[in-house]
This record gives sequence, C-alpha cells and structure tokens, in this order.
Amino acid sequence: MNLASIPSPSTGVIELGPIPLRGYAFCIIIGVFVAVWFGNKRWIARGGKAGTVADIAVWAVPFGLVGGRLYHVITDYQLYFSDGENWVDAFKIWEGGLGIWGAIAFGAVGAWIGCRRRGIPLPAWADALAPGIAFAQAIGRWGNWFNQELYGKPTDLPWAVEISEGANRVAGTYHPTFLYESLWCIGVALLVIWADRRFTLGHGRAFALYVAAYCAGRAWIEYMRVDEAHHILGLRLNVWTAIIVFVLAVVYIVVSAKVRPGREEIVEPDRDTTPGKDSDKDGSAKADAAAKDAEDADAEKRDPLSKDEPGEGRTAESTEAAAEKG
Repeated sequence: MNLASIPSPSTGVIELGPIPLRGYAFCIIIGVFVAVWFGNKRWIARGGKAGTVADIAVWAVPFGLVGGRLYHVITDYQLYFSDGENWVDAFKIWEGGLGIWGAIAFGAVGAWIGCRRRGIPLPAWADALAPGIAFAQAIGRWGNWFNQELYGKPTDLPWAVEISEGANRVAGTYHPTFLYESLWCIGVALLVIWADRRFTLGHGRAFALYVAAYCAGRAWIEYMRVDEAHHILGLRLNVWTAIIVFVLAVVYIVVSAKVRPGREEIVEPDRDTTPGKDSDKDGSAKADAAAKDAEDADAEKRDPLSKDEPGEGRTAESTEAAAEKG
C-alpha cells in the first residue's frame, strides 16, 4: 500500500473558458515559447540580433512537429495500421505521440532553411538554442502525465504515479518516467549552460553536448518503460537510437574541437533588415550619383577642355590649341 503517490489528472483537457485545450498540446506550446525566449537571450549575448531566433523557429518548429509525428507513427505503426485500428488517428497529434529523434532531425532541416535565408551559421544558432530545447523537453514531458502514458514498471515508491483503468492500461502505481526525463532534461540544460561558459563552446559543440547528455539519460529511462515497443537484440528501438546518437554526438565534439577550435566571433551579419531601409539607401545613392553627374556636366559647360585629362586640368596641347584659336 502506497503512503504517497503522484495522482494523474482525471482528464487530459484544460478548459480555458469556452476553448478546450488538451494538456499535451498545452505543454508542447509552453515548451516552444520557453525555448525561443531563452534561445533569444543567448543569441543576443553571443552578438546576434533580437528576433532572429523567433524568425528561424518559424521554420524549425513546424518541421520538428512533422518529423516527431512521423518518427512516432513509423516506429509504432501497429497502433494505426494494424487490424481494428483507424489510420486517421495517425494525424491526431493532440492525443500524444511525438518522437524526439524525428523532431530534432526534421527541426534541424527547418532551421537550416531559416539560417540560410538569414545568412547565419546553423551551428551557432543551434548552440544558442540547445539549453532552451532541453527546458522545452522538460516541460513537454508533462504532457504524458496528462495523457497517462509512457510510464514505467510498477512500483510502490512514494513518488509513483497513479494510473487509472483505461484503454491498453491497468490501474496501479508505476514509475513516473515522464518525471524522470523532465528532471533529467533540466539537468542537461544546466550542464550545457555551465559547460558553454566554462569552455566557450562553439561551432555546434554546445548542441552536441545537449544531444549526448540527453541520450545518456534517455537510454536508462527508456529501459524502464513498459509501453509496447519494437525490440532489437533484446533492447527497445529507442535505446539503440539513443546509443547510436550518443556516439555520433561525442565524435562530433571531439573532431570539431580539433578542426574548428574556439567559438564563432561573428554569428550574424551586421546588416539592416528593416523593411524599406535598403530601398532608402539605394535611393540616396542614386540621388548622390545624379548630383555628381550634374556637377560634372556644369563644369564641362564652363570649361569644355577640362574633360581631356580628368584631374589634371588642361594639357599643354590643349592650351596651345586654345592660344592659336584666340
């Protein structure tokens, strides 16, 4: 018998007046805002401009959501395409189901497009966003609490989460893996912030550190989960994914530190992107050029021979010709 436990919400929907908002979606939205807000502060501290992070996030976030959903649907296809299941449910993202691996991969593609449009290096932008992404994941994991999903093995620990009877779940108290991962992500964010200040990480190494640290925690947390998953050589698919991505991130940190040590000195070109400014500058340049042409034309009228040798005045031949003419 448990003396204490974490109760689960009786419903996964939060009523905001007449507007129903699912807890899962609410956590994702709050996480995105935190990531952009914190990333903007770090970007400005590195010499970037306010608003750039949000501009690129407009590309990264939609790509990330699509990628996260695709990864989930592909790796758990039996939930949507097996006998008795409705494939339309694959589009119901508000009911849960985002794979972080697909979200990061596709989000990086969107960020790359946004960075190219702004003329800034993707690794520098990723470094600025890394801790914010970890904080966003910490918040987003509470969406699983609202949906009563992705919990661990049964336990009677004081911090066990209470799960009620429902479709594909049995009432009881279980390890709150959503809480474990949330706390781990906060630790990852703090680690990246500290390491970035201590070692002046650059060229994508802060982001790689976030990836490696997250994977290290995700591997053991994933091992505790009891939800249905594909297994390879006795390990869950996501455990293998975490191991492989962890190794790749560590290799990137080591190689990058040798090939491109230090940090980028300039992360964003110093250009005025305010609408109308470029056209104003072009107009001013044209006006100056027209004024100079008018001055040259006026000087030519006063002294037609001054064009023979620009900057030197009259030549000896032109002077002599003028004398004979007179």
